[in-house]
Amino acid sequence: MSDILARNVFKDKNACEYVLRIILEDKELTVIDNETQMDFRNMHGRGVVLDCVARDGSGRVFNVEIQQDDEGAHPKRARYHLGMMDSNVLDTGKNFDKLPETYVIFVTLKDALGCGLPIAHIDRIIRENGKEFGDEEHFIYVDSSKNDGGELGRLMHDFRVKEVKEMQAGALADRVHELKETEKGVEHMCKEMEALRLEGVEEGRMEEKKAVAYSLADRKMSAEEIAEIIKVNIETVKGWLAGSVSTAR
Repeated sequence: MSDILARNVFKDKNACEYVLRIILEDKELTVIDNETQMDFRNMHGRGVVLDCVARDGSGRVFNVEIQQDDEGAHPKRARYHLGMMDSNVLDTGKNFDKLPETYVIFVTLKDALGCGLPIAHIDRIIRENGKEFGDEEHFIYVDSSKNDGGELGRLMHDFRVKEVKEMQAGALADRVHELKETEKGVEHMCKEMEALRLEGVEEGRMEEKKAVAYSLADRKMSAEEIAEIIKVNIETVKGWLAGSVSTAR
């Protein structure tokens, strides 16, 4: 399943709920809200955009990521995702015990962890006695290339196939059918792809302007002068110049 298709599949609450119920083996799980391409900003470091963030009726929070390569599913990336979610869900003044139970779920193209399992659950434990640490943080890796012969295997089959007619019945198949085989869905997907294309063009232009900004800074021009020349707001230029010039090049 391509990134853009997955993004639009998970916008549908029923499809999101269907996938989570199977992966967590919880038929009672009920998604009450979900959001795709959720942007978590970090004022002092790297931000992150999460594929899908959902919350169920018991308050649990889920981040579902569809990853096409092993690098995108690195364990430290999973750690960073969870940390960014934690930093954005606890209101000022609230006690830490109010943090919700949280899951980061990577559905990967191959066996990203190299453990040979169709699904791997990772939780913190006390090493000396094997008991749970109790932080309610969970990581789940699902290898879409494997079929365990059960419901999870059938779900992963549906993630792999390209034709809707090859998919099993269910909310996931219904959503993919809507996006790929109805006039409304096809029109929506075309608009999404065009928006991504334009976004890529704009990002390319900004990268060119950033390179020019570094060059002008080397010539001892001020941030104000650079902003005027390249037609970018002064705050953005100052942010560029405050970073590592050598790295950016």
